[in-house]
Amino acid sequence: MLIIVLHKLKSQNISRSLDKRLLAFVLVVCWYAGNTFYNIYNKKAANMIHAHWFLAAAQLVVGIVWSLVMWGTGLRKTPNLTAADIAACIPIGLCASLAHSGSVLASAVGAVSFAQIVKACEPVFAAVVGILIPPADIKPPLAYIMLAVIVGGVGLACVKEGKGVDINVEAFLFASMANLAAALKGKLGSSVTKALKSDKTKNMDAANVYAVMNIISFICTVPFVVFTELPTLRQEWDHAVTAHGLNNLLFNIGVSGFCFYIYNEFAFAFTANVGAVTSSVLNTAKRVIIIVASSIVFQEVMERNTIIGSAIAIGGTFAYSLASKAKPAAKKAKTS
Repeated sequence: MLIIVLHKLKSQNISRSLDKRLLAFVLVVCWYAGNTFYNIYNKKAANMIHAHWFLAAAQLVVGIVWSLVMWGTGLRKTPNLTAADIAACIPIGLCASLAHSGSVLASAVGAVSFAQIVKACEPVFAAVVGILIPPADIKPPLAYIMLAVIVGGVGLACVKEGKGVDINVEAFLFASMANLAAALKGKLGSSVTKALKSDKTKNMDAANVYAVMNIISFICTVPFVVFTELPTLRQEWDHAVTAHGLNNLLFNIGVSGFCFYIYNEFAFAFTANVGAVTSSVLNTAKRVIIIVASSIVFQEVMERNTIIGSAIAIGGTFAYSLASKAKPAAKKAKTS
């Protein structure tokens, strides 16, 4: 109900009816809560059914149903897109599909805390993609120094006392796939989404941009389900129902899908209200909450090196978010 109220407030000129700082606070709380609960229920669902591409796709279906309800009831304007608009969105939707699925798979085959630690490396992937794919996005030198700090922190978190380097390779690769896909989505999607938002006739505000990408993301996920899990999907489903009960299985899949969708909606809304820099910083801080919450709920052991390394990696990501947006001194001098 809260998200419906926020949509109504937005349509009534939010600056007049509600203080923007209060709105930002509400959005952050809902974003963090949705993200934390998503990671918890996603892990619970993944522990029940070992068909994780299917789980990722099912979660996206929940978001599609939510969007259709919002459009059907008139609480949100229906997007007015051409075939060319949809075609331009397909590469972004594919990247979104791989980013989401990679995160689901990483948490499914390993600890949620470990997946979040590796995902703290996302700025490293974004920086490399920003340089390699034109137009080149060159960051200030301090930002690149922070990338080394992030990598060092993740590396330290993977060193177990008395065991040396101990990495869940499968979880690491899936989380890295999510990082790369997210970086590509950000690079390829910025110009497309800006163009869609700027044309008021298309009804593509931040919420509708995400809703459309969610639909395309689902369509792009289906082939992965077909090729990797379809032959054994019925067997896995029956086993999960027998072991955990149909209602329990559907509840965890449904709640994880709903939390995934709404936390992204709140994150998009927050970014639209306060800007990318603040959003990027808070996106880093949320990992601390998720790591702590998942460690408590799933009793994931956090050794000293894991805690220190996580703190270094997350702190480095925090500093990178600030440094990467800093304007060069020379540029400031020219404009003054």
